[in-house]
Amino acid sequence: MNPLGFTLVLGLLVGIQAQINVLRPLCDSPDVEEAALVARDFLNNQHNHGYKYALNRIDDVKILPTPDGNSTYFLDIELLETDCHVMDPTPVANCSVRPKLLTAIEGDCDVVLKKVNGTLTVAAFKCKTEESTEDLCLGCPTLLPLNHTAALDFVHASLTKLNNVTENLTYALVDVGRMSSQVVSGGALYTVEYVVVEANCLNETCTPLNDTMAARGICTAKGFHAEPTVNCKMFSYLIPLVDSNSTVAAEPALPPLVHVHSGGIKHGRGHHKLTALHDPHMSGLLSAESESAETVPVAPTVQVNAAVADPSSAPATSSSSASDDSASAEVPLSVVKRAVEAPTAQADPVALVPPCPGKIRFF
Repeated sequence: MNPLGFTLVLGLLVGIQAQINVLRPLCDSPDVEEAALVARDFLNNQHNHGYKYALNRIDDVKILPTPDGNSTYFLDIELLETDCHVMDPTPVANCSVRPKLLTAIEGDCDVVLKKVNGTLTVAAFKCKTEESTEDLCLGCPTLLPLNHTAALDFVHASLTKLNNVTENLTYALVDVGRMSSQVVSGGALYTVEYVVVEANCLNETCTPLNDTMAARGICTAKGFHAEPTVNCKMFSYLIPLVDSNSTVAAEPALPPLVHVHSGGIKHGRGHHKLTALHDPHMSGLLSAESESAETVPVAPTVQVNAAVADPSSAPATSSSSASDDSASAEVPLSVVKRAVEAPTAQADPVALVPPCPGKIRFF
């Protein structure tokens, strides 16, 4: 065989071996859900504005084991915006997801995680954030762009009213979270949400306190332009952190430093987006959303350190990008391979039910 032919055959064999080594566990298996929650928390920590996101569904997962007993997870997850601001220390598990009628915000993220010695860390991600508008009704509140002039005037009018009724304490605007309006008989009825922080005022000039112990909270104001009503929920920084295993951390949560909008609010959209891309070391390993589907034989796994797949999961169809294949050429020591016959046209359709996507948690 000439060298070129040998190289082509070798490349083909490596590609086939890489496909066999791709594990396809159930999307709702405990190990995969743990990885999804690690990804959710990491994504929530990437942005300083807007709201926390809750896990709604695990759409897809691939796991590439390595001979050293570690593995790489490729997750496709769907997130939904909650009513907890990112500066609110309330655990996201205790936050309410916004209903569709109030314009739900959805995030679709591809996340790459490394599992080394049983510890999961995020290596790369890309996200797309969109408004869910299919269930909106005529006459319902409409989400406004965050740079909507009249709505921002209403924000400042309600903040002035708040400062007029608080004694010995003045608040400054930190972040505008959402603004919406509803057309009623009296005109435009506004509903706005924004974060405030304790400010130091001198000669009518107020400077937000960039101090973790400064009083802060999220305010909701409603009403017509000249008649705002304001209610604020102040953040408590003695709430203990709760991790994905529902265990209480030893140290209380501390608030982030103040991130005040500088130079005015320039957002032309009605929601804060998740960070779009983070890919420092894993370039090319993030799958495209329109990945082509192909049948991949799946081997059962025996994991020594931690289970990476549900042993009851059946062989299933999968999505595998070329970049994923090229990153998985090594044979994992923790995988026991067996021959798997390709399904025929007469095969039982129940056996072909894919292990993904997983359950829908909200809508």
